[in-house]
Amino acid sequence: MRPDVWEPFRERFNIPVIHELYASTDGLGASFNRNKGPFTSGTIGLRGLLWNWRNGSNEVRVKMDVDTEDIMRDENGFAIRCRENEPGQVLHRLTPEALAGVPHYYNNDQATAKRNISNVFEKGDLWFKSGDMMRQDHDGRVFFVDRLGDTFRWKSENVSTNEVSDVIGTYPQIAETNVYGVSIPGYDGRVGTASVVMVDGVTESTFDFQALAAHARAALPGYAVPLFLRLTPALEYTGTLKIQKGRLKQEGVNPDLVTGEDRIYWLKPGVDRYLPFERKDWEGIKDKSVRLT
Repeated sequence: MRPDVWEPFRERFNIPVIHELYASTDGLGASFNRNKGPFTSGTIGLRGLLWNWRNGSNEVRVKMDVDTEDIMRDENGFAIRCRENEPGQVLHRLTPEALAGVPHYYNNDQATAKRNISNVFEKGDLWFKSGDMMRQDHDGRVFFVDRLGDTFRWKSENVSTNEVSDVIGTYPQIAETNVYGVSIPGYDGRVGTASVVMVDGVTESTFDFQALAAHARAALPGYAVPLFLRLTPALEYTGTLKIQKGRLKQEGVNPDLVTGEDRIYWLKPGVDRYLPFERKDWEGIKDKSVRLT
């Protein structure tokens, strides 16, 4: 459940205990959160002394290059463990006994083999890649950050689409949001873009674009603030209720590619609000007369 709706959902329906389960059909290491208050709301689990004693050596978070989706390695060629509050991909140790329980893709041994990685912390070890980015804080609370591939890099920093969505989603005039990174000519990495659905009764003319910009800048580091908005009547979902991003990433903010009734806005350099993104702005970015900041 999204962190921005967790406590409002509890209060509205007077639910004393919320059970949050993290698991996947093609993964290992399920996590369960029996939540009774704000301390563990928005988390997928709480790791304490007993858990660390029994499982601490079998699960680890490692640093990732989100552009290549490769595990980052040190000068000795071994993976780099994440520190507290540092997001990384979760790996699960594979022992000979555990291999029997590892999920396999039907009639696709190559895909199955890609989920395993060896020589992670020592020669010959074997680990299972979850494909999910998580972080753990000082209190042992575990937070889901993003599915690997949803995180993107901007200004040499990793940006979690999930965490940015949580912030933008708390803005009172927004009902739903879908955050992703798009390629821009002349720039490395991807620039943050948020596709948003306005709440009922709010229109483009009554939407406070200045307040949204202030909200985002107050809650997010500068590199994570979405520079572009895409106003849309509704988000697209898969059959399993996952938000679709593929078409939006491909269309980006190029006026010639944006489909439907959607409208693009942007945080123009030196301006305190989102403004309509017009063709002359796109041409200015391409010919470098306008620089994104």
